[in-house]
Formats: sequence, structure tokens, C-alpha cells
Amino acid sequence: MKRGLVVGATALALTLGAAAQAAAQNTTTLGVDAALNSAYFWRGVTYTNKPVLQPDVYLTFGSKLTVTGGGWANIELGQYDSPTDISEGGGLYSFYLTEFDWWGEANYPVGIATLTAGVTGYIFPNGAGFTPANNTVEVYGKVAFGVTLSPKLAVWYDVDKIDGAYFEASVSQPIKLTPGLSLTLGALGGLSTGQGCDPVAGACTVSGNFYDNGVTHVDISAALPFTAGPISINPNVHGIIGIDDWTTITSLDPGNTTVVGGYTGVSSHDFKAEFGVTLSWSKAFGGAKSE
Repeated sequence: MKRGLVVGATALALTLGAAAQAAAQNTTTLGVDAALNSAYFWRGVTYTNKPVLQPDVYLTFGSKLTVTGGGWANIELGQYDSPTDISEGGGLYSFYLTEFDWWGEANYPVGIATLTAGVTGYIFPNGAGFTPANNTVEVYGKVAFGVTLSPKLAVWYDVDKIDGAYFEASVSQPIKLTPGLSLTLGALGGLSTGQGCDPVAGACTVSGNFYDNGVTHVDISAALPFTAGPISINPNVHGIIGIDDWTTITSLDPGNTTVVGGYTGVSSHDFKAEFGVTLSWSKAFGGAKSE
């Protein structure tokens, strides 16, 4: 973990340096999100197959060069301890904080593209399920293009636990329904190049986020965002097509003897769905550039 902390601290220091430069432009935005989702799928892998609350708070500095830092959490709303439940925190309690992620990133527009560089720390504070032994740090880069379909490419590299990369390519397109309402359709594909667990004879030889390397999943989504006063409301649905064995697991099944991704006693389906709604609020402060 020491190397991950050093790399994460270095990346965070660079982000804070950029934040100081951006803050000199006297523009600051405070934002708060709260998502209620039917399940928690992380890169297509089922972390919790019951409803979760996922709050996020962040501060953004700057105008052209923007720097953002924030914290995101996953909260399991019930005590998910039935024989079929998958729980990130081991199903010990209701309203259970099972994950906290700190993150910081810098964004800069270049022509039709926006470039992003950032760092995320994953913290699992509990003694069951995902524990502090799973804590890790990733650095990432993204490029988004302001053209039709809004294509985006992103890569994350785990610098602590796994020493591997994960790539995503995505597109999205709003379809205008009324003057104030658009349906946004999206598609995303994931690729692991080193975050697989390197299975040999069905058993993992190293830690991994996926069972194997290669295409992990495809995510097809639809969203219908609208505003109500100062609040943005974004109902959405995701259809996950699992390709890696771990992205196909949907629930526990003690009576199932089939082995899926090295696990026995699980149910597996190539398709699973997630429904959710996100409420967002933000407030900008500041004005003209300082001398």
C-alpha cells in the first residue's frame, strides 16, 4: 500500500498545484449528488445486488483549466444477509457505509477535446466483505470529444494492489423530445489489460478486479434528465451485458454447484439491469479574475 500512497499523494499534489492556479481565477463551484440505485455494479461486476444510496460532494475551481476534488460513498440501505444477497460490506448492518472514494482531477479543453487527468483512492472501512486489505489507488486519464455521439476514451491504472490497466470507450447522444426534455442514450464497453486475476486451472493466482483479461462488459443506458428549480433530476436505466465471468454473476446461490469464475454457489446471467435516479445540486461562487 505504501507505493500506492506515494503515487496517489504525488498525483494529488500535482492536482492541488493545478487547483491553486485555477483558484486564482476566482471561480469555485460546490456540487452535491445523491444517487439511489437498485444495485451497485462497478465496471460491470456486481458489488451489491440490492438498493444502495451513493452520495457525492465535490468542489471545482477555475474556468478554462478546472480542478475538482471530492468524495463519493456507497451505503447499503438494508442488512443484506439473505442466502442470495451479494453485499460489499458482508451484510452486517442496515444503512451501512461500505466504501468511500476520494478523488481529484484536472480538466483542460483543447480544440474539440477535453483532457482529464486524475487520481482516486478506494477505501473499504469494514471488517467483512471488502475490508481495508482491499484499499487501493488508481490514476486515470480521459479524453472527451465535443462532437456528435460525444465519444470518450478513458484509462485507469491501479498503482497499488493490481498493477494493471482498465480501459473504457463510450458514446452518448441526446434525443430531443420537447423543448425542455431530451432522452439520452448511451453505450459503453470495458477492457481489462492487467486487472484480471490470471486464472490457472480455474483458480486465481493474483488479485484482480476481473476473472480474466479482455473485454469485460457492455453497458447500454437511457436517461431522462430534467430540472425542478435548483435541482437536476436524472432517472436512468442500465442494461449490463456481461462478458467476463465475474461480470455475469448476479446473486449467491448455495444450491448451485456450477463453477463460475472460480466461484461455486453463485447464479450467473449474461444480462442484468440497474435502475436509478440521481439528484444533483451545484452553486457557483466567485467572479472576475484576480490581478
